[in-house]
Amino acid sequence: MSAAIDWRAEASRLTIRDRAFIDGKFVDAMGFQARVLNDLQRSVMKIRMVPVEQLFRRFPRVVRDVARQCGKDVSLVITGENTDLDKSILDTIAEPLTHLVRNAVGHGIESTAMRTAAGKPVQGTIRLNAYHQANQVIVEVSDDGHGIDVERVRAKAVEQGLISSEEAARLNETEVLRFIFQPGFSTAQEVTEVSGRGVGMDVVQSVLQRLKGTVDVDSRPGLGTTFRLRLPLTLAIIKALLFRVEQRLYAIPLNAVVEIARSVESEVHQVDHYEVLTLRNEVLPLVRLGRPVAFGSEATAKKLFVLVITVAERKFGLIVDSLEGEEELVIKALDDHAISTDLVSGASIMGDGRVVLILNLAAVIEHFARSRSAGTGSVLSGLLLSHADRARMSQSAAGGHA
Repeated sequence: MSAAIDWRAEASRLTIRDRAFIDGKFVDAMGFQARVLNDLQRSVMKIRMVPVEQLFRRFPRVVRDVARQCGKDVSLVITGENTDLDKSILDTIAEPLTHLVRNAVGHGIESTAMRTAAGKPVQGTIRLNAYHQANQVIVEVSDDGHGIDVERVRAKAVEQGLISSEEAARLNETEVLRFIFQPGFSTAQEVTEVSGRGVGMDVVQSVLQRLKGTVDVDSRPGLGTTFRLRLPLTLAIIKALLFRVEQRLYAIPLNAVVEIARSVESEVHQVDHYEVLTLRNEVLPLVRLGRPVAFGSEATAKKLFVLVITVAERKFGLIVDSLEGEEELVIKALDDHAISTDLVSGASIMGDGRVVLILNLAAVIEHFARSRSAGTGSVLSGLLLSHADRARMSQSAAGGHA
């Protein structure tokens, strides 16, 4: 009897050892497969990457031709030409970059007489630079010209009815300079082949938004102007943070997320017609993607997730319902027939068959900025709701005010 018990115990121990051995082999095999797949992905992505020198080498002639046309002496300095970028992105930014370079020569660099009077070298300088920053590629176009007259831009915006004089007076320099990306906006006193046509800068911004990138402008009077294009390394695969709003699954690029904060509704305050949250002594503007919170003690105690993001070097908070985790997504482009909003830049299919929509953060913040400048008096919310849901929400709000 005891021999039989000993045999069963030994068989059980052998089974446990075999199971542990098999588990170890399985883990090793899965690890090996993951390494092979990562190597394959890197090899495929490397095929798509090309140096920006392929685009930069066309600009010496562009600068030379425009300078001759404008009667100016301009040199071009190129750095970072070995920086790699997805070929499809490089092809897409060719036209916007050409416009920026032409604009820098014709509109940024002063005439020879003006440079001499200002004590500057007679020859102006245009600089093209590219470099990696985290998961982005930065392309800069800078000049050592007279810079952008912020007050002139402010006055032109008021003149064209883009903003009231009272609102314009409250804007800082960075906010004023954003007006140069408005369609039809130009401060040139005369129309030439190079500048003053009111076209170009809005195209630059729209192309960058389509690529899920941004364009910033930094100008100092008398010293020059720098346009900074922030581009994703590739459009094929991104690391994304997944979350839910109104039971729908969405994603945003992980490199745009600074942090994830937990808060409660009672800590959200309204300033004018938008919501803010004080996060570590910093006032954070909030964009509520879902429905606004109802009134009452239970609602104010409700917990919420805030995704702190950076767009054009500015921080914003996205209020979402729940988090789903991080995933590496293969982006599928959507045509205009599939979706009728600019808030979504693409989609992806998860391993389990679920569809996730990828938000266009630049468009989300643009909607936020437009609602803020419009001064409608109501808090911006429900950006990701359907048209029918937003209509019902507006009717409920109107009934409540009545």
